[in-house]
Amino acid sequence: MKIYIKGIDDERFHRPLTLIGNLFFEETELCFTKGDSTLEAEFFIDEESSSVSIRGSLRSEDGKQYEAKKEKEIPEHLEGKDRLRQMKNTLSYVYLTMLQEYTGIIQKWGILTGIRPTKLYHKKRQEGLTEAEIHRMFKDEYLLSEEKIELMKQIVQRQLEVIPDLDTLANEVSIYIGIPFCPTKCAYCTFPAYAINNRQGSVTSFLGGLHFEMKEIGRWLTEKGIKITTVYYGGGTPTSITAEEMDMLYEEMITSFPDVKNIREITVEAGRPDTITKEKLDVLNKYNIDRISINPQSYIQDTLKAIGRHHTVEETIDKFHLARSMGMNNINMDLIIGLPGEGVKEFDYTLSESAKLMPESITVHTLSFKRASEMTKNKHKYKVASREEIGTMMDHAVSWTNENGYAPYYLYRQKNILGNLENVGYALKGQDSIYNIMIMEEQQTIIGIGCGAASKFVDPITRRITQFANPKDPKSYNDGFKHYTEEKIKILEQLFFQTTK
Repeated sequence: MKIYIKGIDDERFHRPLTLIGNLFFEETELCFTKGDSTLEAEFFIDEESSSVSIRGSLRSEDGKQYEAKKEKEIPEHLEGKDRLRQMKNTLSYVYLTMLQEYTGIIQKWGILTGIRPTKLYHKKRQEGLTEAEIHRMFKDEYLLSEEKIELMKQIVQRQLEVIPDLDTLANEVSIYIGIPFCPTKCAYCTFPAYAINNRQGSVTSFLGGLHFEMKEIGRWLTEKGIKITTVYYGGGTPTSITAEEMDMLYEEMITSFPDVKNIREITVEAGRPDTITKEKLDVLNKYNIDRISINPQSYIQDTLKAIGRHHTVEETIDKFHLARSMGMNNINMDLIIGLPGEGVKEFDYTLSESAKLMPESITVHTLSFKRASEMTKNKHKYKVASREEIGTMMDHAVSWTNENGYAPYYLYRQKNILGNLENVGYALKGQDSIYNIMIMEEQQTIIGIGCGAASKFVDPITRRITQFANPKDPKSYNDGFKHYTEEKIKILEQLFFQTTK
C-alpha cells in the first residue's frame, strides 16, 4: 500500500506513520512526492510552547475524504525525546482515526505498537496515577478499547500479587541461559536455533564457553553480594543436549551461582517433546527443577508437519504424562493461534485437548510473520486464517482459560502479528512464571549467558536500559565468549557501582 504523505518533512515522524499504516495494510510504503499512491494524507501541525494541535485529512482514490484533529497540552518543561514522544503520539492519534474510518477496522490496541504495553501501565502506576487516571489516559490519549485496558489492569494486578516487591527488585538480577540447538527448525521461528543433528563438535565447544560464562558471572555476583531472582534455560531447546551435558550444566549453576537454594524460580524449556527422556527428567529432579515447558503448539498432526515440528501429537501427550509422573509439578504449554491451515474449528480442538491435560500454565501466542523466518520468506506456501477468524480464536482462548481457572499474568506483542493481537500467558493460581513477568516488565537486569543470549541491563536508579547481545551462531560465540563475558562484567560494574555510593 503506497500512501502519499504531505506536510510531514521531519524524518523522525516517518517511523510512527509507517507503524500505524502497517496495522491496516501489509507493507506500507510512504511516498513524499505525488505519484501512483492509493491514499493521500496531509497533516497540519501547529506547535506552541505548551501545546500542539495536529489536523489531518485522508483522501482515497475515489475522492472520498476523511478528517481528524487532536489538540494536546504539553508541559513547557518537557524537552527533547519526551516532547517528541508527545508529538508522535498526537500525530499517530490523528492518522489512526482517519485510517479506522477509511477501512472500517477498529484497532483495539489504538496507537500502541510497542512490545510491552503493560510496562507503560506500570510506569504510570509508579508515577502515582490512579487506576481511573490510567484508564482515562489509555482511552483518551492512546485510543485503546475497554477490553484491552481491562486486560492490562488485570495482568498488572496479578503481577503485583505474584511479586509484591516488583518495584524494588532492581538491585537483584535474573539470568537467561541460551542453548541454541533444536531437533529441527520450525517454519515460524527466528530464535537462534540450529538443528542439533551432526553438530556434536559445535555443541561441545559451545558448552565449554557456556560453563566459562556461568563461572565468571557467578563469581562476580557472589563477590558483589548480588542476589539472583530467577534463572531461565531457553534457546533453542535446552533439552536438546544430552542428559550428561545437562547434569554438568546444572552442577555448574549450583557451584558458581550465589545462594541457589533461595532463587525464586528455575525454569527449563523442554518445549520440543521429542527431546524429553526419562534420563533428562531424572537430571531435572536431581537439581529440584520442576518448572518446564512442553509445547504442543497445535494438536493437529498435519499442522505440526507443515511447520517443521517432527514430533507427533501422541508424543506430546505421552511426554506430558511422563513428566507429570516423574514430579514435574509446574508445566507450561504453548499454543499458537493462526497456524497455517487452521481455523476456529482446529483451534477449538486444540483447546479441548488441552483441557484433558490441564497444565499449570498456558501461553497463547498469535502467529507473527517474523522477517527472517522460513514462513515469511515463503508466504505463498502458508495459508493463514482471516483477521475475523483470528479474533474469534482469541475470544475462544479467553473464554476457555477463564472457564478452566486460568488468569492472565503477562502479555507481549510483536510486529506483523496476525489481527494486531497479542501473546498472553495464563496460569492457575500460584503457578505464574516470575521470569516471564521480569523479562516483560523490565524492572531488573536480565543477564544473558550463552549463544544468542541478549542481556538487558536496567539501571537500579534511573531505570535506563542498556542492551548487549552475544553472537547468534555457535562458531562466533566459541571464538569470543571470553571477550563477551568481560564486557558484560564491565557493564555490571558501572551499573551497580552507583548503588554503593
